[in-house]
Amino acid sequence: MQPVPDPQSTPPPTRPTRRRLPHALRPLLALALTAAGLAALPVAPAGARDGAPATALAANPYQRGPAPTVASIEATRGPFAIAQTTVAASSVSGFRGGTIYYPTSTAEGTFGAVAVSPGFTSSQSAVAWLGPRLASQGFVVITIDTLSVYDQPASRGTQLLAAVDYLANSSSVRTRVDRNRLAVMGHSMGGGGSLSAAAARPSLQAAIPLTGWHTVKNWSSVRVPTLVIGAENDTTAPVSSHSEPFYTSLPASLDKAYLELNAAGHSAPTSPNVTIAKYSISWLKRFVDDDTRYEQFLCPAPRGSAIQEYRDTCPHS
Repeated sequence: MQPVPDPQSTPPPTRPTRRRLPHALRPLLALALTAAGLAALPVAPAGARDGAPATALAANPYQRGPAPTVASIEATRGPFAIAQTTVAASSVSGFRGGTIYYPTSTAEGTFGAVAVSPGFTSSQSAVAWLGPRLASQGFVVITIDTLSVYDQPASRGTQLLAAVDYLANSSSVRTRVDRNRLAVMGHSMGGGGSLSAAAARPSLQAAIPLTGWHTVKNWSSVRVPTLVIGAENDTTAPVSSHSEPFYTSLPASLDKAYLELNAAGHSAPTSPNVTIAKYSISWLKRFVDDDTRYEQFLCPAPRGSAIQEYRDTCPHS
């Protein structure tokens, strides 16, 4: 079956320059400003109530929530109370509706947004568990239905972009979303779609293909920090012909990682999975929220019985 033609999505504003400043240089910048007589700092966001130093919050206004622990990123729910709302297919264009999960409080400011696509022949129910899992960690998340369950990866990529644009620009929760901090995820052909979306829009802050499937193997044009998650026993999208070449083809200079789930199959991302959740949360926090508190879970490379293999470039601080 031929994929449904892709609608056009609204392009986002220019990628913010905040990620161009290495974290290691921020203290030096602060000292320079102080020496110049500009020592006054802005009032810290409400996140200071969570125990984060005011100076750290001033350096990173996107930081959300308390300091993370292994327990907090492995938990079924994070520190944010959440709500959800249904998006009818008839109310949107570019994708076939979905479900939005979002933090109920904006006391700490706006949030980054993540769109998640299911795979071939699947509905949003296949990835629904990721909605509350990620939202409760401080993200606005939409799990989508695609225009057709038979849509190919490139089409799913365009639909993911339409979904994050909808979240940021016209959804009922748009005032909670920072439209400069958007990310995409997906399972199987939806994972291939997340790579297509990343290639099409370098202003995205993160991409996470989950046991991704795509006929395109070369993603050297991608400039978006990408976490590729594969599964050792995947026979639908074998890592040798999908996830591994996806990762290898990404630029060596890119923030990237490859996580292979031990003794897992293609459908591993379609039900609650602690390993997928903890490293997806860490990746999104590090690159969507620019929160270096989560680097400890990504570098040095994590090990454990649930991980068959892990490769990375380590975040370029």
